[in-house]
Amino acid sequence: MSGLRLRRLGRGPVAVTELSLGGAGLGNLYAPVGDEDAARALDAAWDAGLRSFDTAPHYGLGLSERRIGAALRGRPRAAYTLSTKVGRLLEPVTGPVRGDDLADGGFAVPAAHRRRWDFSADGVRRSLESSLTRLGLDRVDVVYLHDPDDHGEQAFREAYPALERLRAEGVVGAIGAGMNQAAMLTRFVRDTDVDAVLCAGRYTLLDQTALPALLPAAHERGVSVVIGGVFNSGLLADPRDGARFDYAQAPPALLDRARRLRALAGRHGIGLRAAALAFPFGHPAVTSVLVGVHAPHHVRDAVAQFAVDVPAAFWTQARALGLLPPHVPVPGEETP
Repeated sequence: MSGLRLRRLGRGPVAVTELSLGGAGLGNLYAPVGDEDAARALDAAWDAGLRSFDTAPHYGLGLSERRIGAALRGRPRAAYTLSTKVGRLLEPVTGPVRGDDLADGGFAVPAAHRRRWDFSADGVRRSLESSLTRLGLDRVDVVYLHDPDDHGEQAFREAYPALERLRAEGVVGAIGAGMNQAAMLTRFVRDTDVDAVLCAGRYTLLDQTALPALLPAAHERGVSVVIGGVFNSGLLADPRDGARFDYAQAPPALLDRARRLRALAGRHGIGLRAAALAFPFGHPAVTSVLVGVHAPHHVRDAVAQFAVDVPAAFWTQARALGLLPPHVPVPGEETP
């Protein structure tokens, strides 16, 4: 097992490894992944020391939950942390299944279910019950409200109190919200008693939207921030022609910036992925980063890149070249 450290979410009892596995790729995000490859990837993650796994009904219309549940079912339940999300209910499609989910959800799976937004208290409980059925497990450790962007008032008024009750009842150990934006997550941090927020794509080498408000608020209130989308949909993993940024083709200016960061990393003897994985930990509010995988070699690469010691000179030169703003905190530097 690797030396991945465990860190607690907020002030509660749930701990996660600093590097965690995000389950969207195992739900066939963008491209199909075979059951055997998915199982081998999850076994590789376990063997590498990852003990934190994140999934959601949205990911592959339940496929990610089923695969992760199958992989974890034979593992000691106290040895890992599992998070899933609520806010979308999956409803079976009546009649013949036509086509896949790529156009609607981005997942290469048969469109056998439709997603229905539901941030009611009843919807939260129904969603969690359905997730447990797909996972084949009796509990999850963390539940996040998933993408309540257009349902904020119902999420705060109904869904969040339902999560508080589940935590008080001991059904889950930690609660939070997961989104691709920072503004509403900041409201969750300031106005509720969440343990953690999952912020996807908004605190990376290319996008520090979470820095002005979300991260300071979380640090002040003792709320953990888990960073997803650390590669911004692939651009920071491999800035090739046609690379994605935030689920769409990367604009030329961002592609150029990613390539300049890659060239700088190379001059310091490291890979761009290593720098991207290390960057979020420059801020003390960040507890873990999620990495998505499709195959065992992705897991092994992520763990190897995460273990790289990024030299201080890389961060200094990134600032000097205008590739990072001067005020952005970096690993190894005290945060003001």
